[in-house]
Amino acid sequence: MLVSILHRVTGDGMAFVALPVLLWWLGAMASGPEAYETFAWAATTPIGYIVLVGISWAFFNHLASGIRHFVLDIGAGYELKTNRAWSIGTIVIAVVLTVAFWAAILLS
Repeated sequence: MLVSILHRVTGDGMAFVALPVLLWWLGAMASGPEAYETFAWAATTPIGYIVLVGISWAFFNHLASGIRHFVLDIGAGYELKTNRAWSIGTIVIAVVLTVAFWAAILLS
């Protein structure tokens, strides 16, 4: 149940938070150096990092959950132990991918 709820919440979060941030970023790039500097400043504040990490976690969680749902749609993984393992794996995979993504960004 938690994975299904998180799938819906992360989808809505990407629609209502990630899309405006993406459009702001694209608009700032198209508007010139001053606008982009403002975006870059906002994105690198502590709240900006929290929002960006949240967006990336939502993306990876939604992706992993979508793959889980795809496997279920083809008729596999309905056994109780398998389904529970997939559910836990979905959350773990999302966290691991988010940490790896941010490590690659911040350490490069």
